[in-house]
Amino acid sequence: METRPNIIFIFADDWGWGDLSAHGHPYVKTPNIDRLVSEGTDFQRFTVASGVCSPSRAAVMTGQFPARHKIDGHFAWVPSNAKRNMPDWLDFEATLLPRLLQESGYATAHFGKWHLSNNMILDSPSPGKYGYDEYGAFNCSGEQMPVHQDANNAIKFIEKSNEAKKPFFINLWIHEPHTPHHVIPKYQWRFPDLEEADNIYASILSHADDRIGEVLGVLDRLNLTDNTLVVFSSDNGPARAKYEVKKLKLMFDSATGAGFDTSASKGITGGRKGYKASLFEGGIGVPFIARWPAKIKAGAIDNQSLISAVDLLPTFCEIANVALPSSYQPDGISQVSALLGQIYPVRTKPLFWKFPASWPAKNNAPNHWVSLAIVDQNWKLVANTDLSYFELYDIVDDVFEKNDLKEEKAEIVVELLSKIRSWQQELPKHPDKKLFSKERETL
Repeated sequence: METRPNIIFIFADDWGWGDLSAHGHPYVKTPNIDRLVSEGTDFQRFTVASGVCSPSRAAVMTGQFPARHKIDGHFAWVPSNAKRNMPDWLDFEATLLPRLLQESGYATAHFGKWHLSNNMILDSPSPGKYGYDEYGAFNCSGEQMPVHQDANNAIKFIEKSNEAKKPFFINLWIHEPHTPHHVIPKYQWRFPDLEEADNIYASILSHADDRIGEVLGVLDRLNLTDNTLVVFSSDNGPARAKYEVKKLKLMFDSATGAGFDTSASKGITGGRKGYKASLFEGGIGVPFIARWPAKIKAGAIDNQSLISAVDLLPTFCEIANVALPSSYQPDGISQVSALLGQIYPVRTKPLFWKFPASWPAKNNAPNHWVSLAIVDQNWKLVANTDLSYFELYDIVDDVFEKNDLKEEKAEIVVELLSKIRSWQQELPKHPDKKLFSKERETL
């Protein structure tokens, strides 16, 4: 009988590090995610590979820095992708986490946000081309799954896989708290004393937490909890309106419908600098909660292990006893030992980030100027586009990035700048034309 563990990776959208009641949020209530915290380990030094959606998700799928795929920003309509020298979708022929698991015998599914292309690119490949047996998604080509159907679909897939006695892997990529904020009155009633914007934000996160609870509930009901690794994280830090909001505003999204815009975005970072679209820790440092009973320590906090989103592919594959292809070169490393509370594996290769940020910094976005970043051991260097300005932090001792050490540690700066330049030489200059929509022919 198949005994390999099931894996559920819950990837929220713009959920800030501080947006958990377990992380001290003043009014958001997340009892089901808090259950994961109490029954698993809270890894507080996890970072994603970008401050925005699409590149962050590409890193999870490929185990590589998204810049290797020319995915530096979010996938938009074709003219915008072309202007930014991006492809129109992630290459489905790349080495991909779901396909590796699928080919090894796992039942694989994706439910929720996609955004490894865009619903406005009609000829982009569907999520089913990427190694999934089943999917329901939005921000993809074809039919758009209603955002709140994610948990119901996941539950049906869990029941089906269990009946077939197959281990399953599910990417459950929930919409919240990305805009539009699709608020439902019954959740607003849970927070009657909050002002409207705060009420909306608390309500949508409460709704998301309830759906996560439903998925945890089916694991309990089917006696699958002990043999299932559940991970909760977020694709980047919280979105915030860049200007003072005097009145709540509605918006319409072609993939998910109407709801409130960033005027109701109240996410917090737990004191970390910057928000979504920043390469400071507020933009890339996000929750990472892992539960696997009897394997991962319950109620533990790990504030030492520097785990990255590019580590998920090799980590999940090791857990599933899946060998990586000999031709594949991951940027991540397996973090199984860190998950199990054993010795954290010291990285021999740095982590890199690339993002098209504006320089000089704008007054309304003072922490959103970083275009290039590197973390090497305990050092983090952030720099503008041409490396003419940079700052250096001891990211282990200074997660809030308050103490710039570039003057005291000039030799470290020289070394890290050299590594960034070398890494840039490895990156492609242009995306592969096979990843272009036919629409580009008309531009």
